[in-house]
Amino acid sequence: MGKIVLKNGTIVNEGIVQESDILIVDDVISKIAKDISDADAEVIDVSGMHILPGVIDDQVHFREPGLTHKGTIATESRAALAGGITTFMEQPNTTPQTTTIEKLEEKFATASNSAFANYSFLFGGTNDNLEELKRLDKNACSGIKLFLGSSTGNMLVDDEKVIENIFSNTEMVISAHCEDETTIRENLAKYKSQYGDDIPVELHPIIRSEEACYLSSSRAIALAKKTGARLHVFHLSTGKETDLFRNDIPLEQKKITAEVCIHHLWFTDADYANKGTLIKWNPAVKTATDREMLWNALLDDRIDVIATDHAPHLLEEKNNVYTKAPSGGPLVQHALNAMLEKVKDGTITLEKMVQKMCHNPAILFQIEKRGYIREGYYADLVVADLNNPWTVTKENIAYKCKWSPFEDTTFSSKVIHTFINGHLGYSKGQFSEKRNAKRLTFNRP
Repeated sequence: MGKIVLKNGTIVNEGIVQESDILIVDDVISKIAKDISDADAEVIDVSGMHILPGVIDDQVHFREPGLTHKGTIATESRAALAGGITTFMEQPNTTPQTTTIEKLEEKFATASNSAFANYSFLFGGTNDNLEELKRLDKNACSGIKLFLGSSTGNMLVDDEKVIENIFSNTEMVISAHCEDETTIRENLAKYKSQYGDDIPVELHPIIRSEEACYLSSSRAIALAKKTGARLHVFHLSTGKETDLFRNDIPLEQKKITAEVCIHHLWFTDADYANKGTLIKWNPAVKTATDREMLWNALLDDRIDVIATDHAPHLLEEKNNVYTKAPSGGPLVQHALNAMLEKVKDGTITLEKMVQKMCHNPAILFQIEKRGYIREGYYADLVVADLNNPWTVTKENIAYKCKWSPFEDTTFSSKVIHTFINGHLGYSKGQFSEKRNAKRLTFNRP
């Protein structure tokens, strides 16, 4: 690929903001210094712009195989590049589900021919695949995914003995969707008897309630403490849950960690009136107080990672009545923009945002040579202009489903360039047709 010099950028990395140049040689960062000069290098002037590490998204649903009318690894990973996400970890609730080593490797084979961003997958735990899980090499993929509450794909794991056996039989990170199924079913039955299928969507956070979330996450955490398992709780949505997590030890030493998603940091239950089922997620978007408490936990390091839970559905599917409208929405193209908006209004610093979206996922999943701007690391880089307003419209949405919960939102910042292993995969609204993605590797002793 040759050499590229990024000139005059403002690098944000490891808590430091500094002006510097970056020399990329082939797929790695070769040198970080001021006034780099190389006669053989292509020079890209990024004066006035910020250079961030490529974002690592630890939770996406790209819908391949089996649900490719909603999205594919190719379409959604390309959209991710437009949003500065250079690495994704895809979930197992596809059709067929990723619950055998054979199906896992089939996904890797598909991604090797179609992904535009670096990739790995989570292996799905079920009520009956413990022996297959035991055979899984700890460096084979991102980790294990358990649905302790039902969601798209019906992979609910509800056998308590099975859950304990899984917790006791893997060294890998166990990422869990935590909602108590009994509570949800009782709540749903109550409102279905009152409204039929056309339940007001404003009742979604009452049906998939704070109690449902807390019961499940607290139970999972207690089991992780009992078994010594490495537990990562996906998409916290309630303030109450945040007190279950620690901030008094470094991330590298934590056995129990937490993630929050963009939609739970941005929307509240007041937004159902305008957005309807477009913001129907599992777990549900809840109150303004919950959102404030999630932000507080993110900022004081009880919550470790920001992710998207990108989950595209067709617009006609989302526009169904409550019980038939699927939960989830597309977010990878706009997540970084949304967070940069929170940087602009002073909610979070740029350095802290980079920590939560880039550094911490790399630490948590022990990813090799990614998540930082360091010499010798892969050149996964995002160049963003923090003063370049633009509005989300159907015409500039890259998702296959062609809608976004952020439609008509004006963001102050814009992703200008995204480098993937040293290759300019996205630049000024245009995508490269060349794929330069790599399968993630891990450093798990």
